Amino acid sequence: MELDFIHTICPYCGTGCGVDLVVKDGTLVGTNPFKRHPVNEGKTCIKGSYCHEFVHRDDRLKTPLIRKNGELVEASWDEALELISGKLQNYSPEEVGFFSSARCTNEDNYVFQKFARTVIKTNNVDHCARLCHSATVVGLGQAFGSGAMTNSISDIEDADCIFIIGSNTFEQHPLIARRVVRAKEKGTKIIVIDPRYTPTAKQADLYLQLLPGTNIAVLNAIMHVLVKENLVDEEFIKNRTKGYEELKTTLETYTPEYASKLSGVAPELIVEAAKMYGSANAASILYCMGITQFTTGVNNVKSCCNLAMITGNIGKPGTGVNPLRGQNNVQGACDMGALPNVFPGYQAVPANHEKYAEAWNTCVDPNVGLSIPDMLAKAGEQVKCIYVMGENPMVSDPDIHHVEHALKSLDLLIVQDIFLTETAQVADVVLPGASWAEKDGTFSNTERRIQKINKAVDSPGEAIADWKIVKMLAEKMGQGELFNFETPEEVFQEIAKVTPQYAGVTYERLGVDGLHWPCKTCEDPGTPILHCEKCLTPDGLGNIFAIDYADPDEMADSEYPMTLTTGRIIFHYHTGTMTRRSKHMADEINEGFVEIHPEDAEKMGIKNKQKVKVSTRRGEVVVNAKITPNIKQGVVFMPFHFAETAANILTNPAQDPNCKIPEYKVCAAKVEKI
Repeated sequence: MELDFIHTICPYCGTGCGVDLVVKDGTLVGTNPFKRHPVNEGKTCIKGSYCHEFVHRDDRLKTPLIRKNGELVEASWDEALELISGKLQNYSPEEVGFFSSARCTNEDNYVFQKFARTVIKTNNVDHCARLCHSATVVGLGQAFGSGAMTNSISDIEDADCIFIIGSNTFEQHPLIARRVVRAKEKGTKIIVIDPRYTPTAKQADLYLQLLPGTNIAVLNAIMHVLVKENLVDEEFIKNRTKGYEELKTTLETYTPEYASKLSGVAPELIVEAAKMYGSANAASILYCMGITQFTTGVNNVKSCCNLAMITGNIGKPGTGVNPLRGQNNVQGACDMGALPNVFPGYQAVPANHEKYAEAWNTCVDPNVGLSIPDMLAKAGEQVKCIYVMGENPMVSDPDIHHVEHALKSLDLLIVQDIFLTETAQVADVVLPGASWAEKDGTFSNTERRIQKINKAVDSPGEAIADWKIVKMLAEKMGQGELFNFETPEEVFQEIAKVTPQYAGVTYERLGVDGLHWPCKTCEDPGTPILHCEKCLTPDGLGNIFAIDYADPDEMADSEYPMTLTTGRIIFHYHTGTMTRRSKHMADEINEGFVEIHPEDAEKMGIKNKQKVKVSTRRGEVVVNAKITPNIKQGVVFMPFHFAETAANILTNPAQDPNCKIPEYKVCAAKVEKI
């Protein structure tokens, strides 16, 4: 039989690379990069090259499971939905919470949040953007009026200077890193600021190795130099922004010498970075969770915005503030309103509940719902039931012991996924969903490009597309008329009606290249670059904020003398549910480690690959030591992909008060040889 090639989008990071799934006799046998895709141009990273490998695994969920006598046993769809329906109808709206998914389609997320709001009548719906980029949504939103990447991926090549802070782009977003390489080949200067001398830092013309949690001190000092050296864009500041004078006053304290004492970065490097960035005609800021995952995450993001605005690097090619999203559809899940405070299109709940009541032809709650951390904190008390679609908080959330206690305190935990994840293993009901290769729909990538995915193979057993499962449950609860969809395209048509940024988008218009939102009419070509003439704030001006440095919630001390930070590695994705079931990725590395500087290791008597115990105030993990000069002295690093050595047993759940993102990127730790 001939091979079929089904065009789709990679299910891993937020870059949104185009791939062709190779199908033979109804089975995936390979992945080919799509040669003319505008994002990846016929290239893929290792994850994208083998993204088909997990789909046909024998351990895919094939039937619903119900816990009986302490064990999960197979059940029919009717039995599972009857059980859930009966339970849900006995809870009040505030007793139920929903975890939506950055790995599911826009259509899945839209239907899921609509079910929460129309059937259960609660805004207790959130997803893992809370844990990775909620600081971006709030910070960019307050600065520019939109919480999304300002420029496009291809646009990075137009920069004269690329300023990468808190992002290991070459491992986390390799096809975006390819744009950085191409820019460098044309003479673009690269600045990298990170506690680790990463593969990204090794490409830099200038590398600043800071202590975790000191981003604001360094950014303020860079801006101090820009003001002092008259490298600011006075015309842009005057015509396009407000708040500069207050910032200028705050910056007076942040001399390079002062920032050096806080951050460990040499003053002369701060001066050099300022001059390199400030002298560029077009400078682009790229950042990731090394900016967002702090108790000061929103202020870190605003500081990046300050830097761009005072130099006029907004609204033109090669510029902007560009958060790189870590998961394939984290942007889309936010767009769809899978957040407790906004409906689809970031429309505030209190101000727009009547609009959505009319659009959905039912009443909706006018009050902001609970975030993921709040739902877990109230589990077993106010919150009796949590419905998790495509998330794995038993590996991804901070302080896992607390998460486990919270989930086990519930009256009912429903998990909908493609594998029996660590979270599904503690569920009362497990529902088998379809993987991305088994359904049609759309993803929205990090640059706001809405793209079509296409079904390549059938789901195993009785597994069903996520949006269809939710529709079936609504029908079981007598609310089927609210979900009168027969296809994902019909779901998308409703999305376009109620989401202003998507109003001009149709499946037909998406084609292969997709469209950048906002795309508000059928004639609108989409918007690769935001804020060209004015910002999306009510008055059109960018808001500059005067921000002071604040210490992380937890600092190294005599009891816990090291600083622990966490992150990704190139071969794995998030909680490893898919990549650790993919042979080529698992063959590269399939166990956790902790990076330790050689001088720290020598003091502690630790040798390379030796088992060590890493402890924090929340727990301990035994893991292999990896001795490397690429980590800053006094700092240790662990990847968070490996459940057996879960870094998030250790991490600090302390939150940014503005967006409730946890402080994954810094906590006090100790390392001991065993």
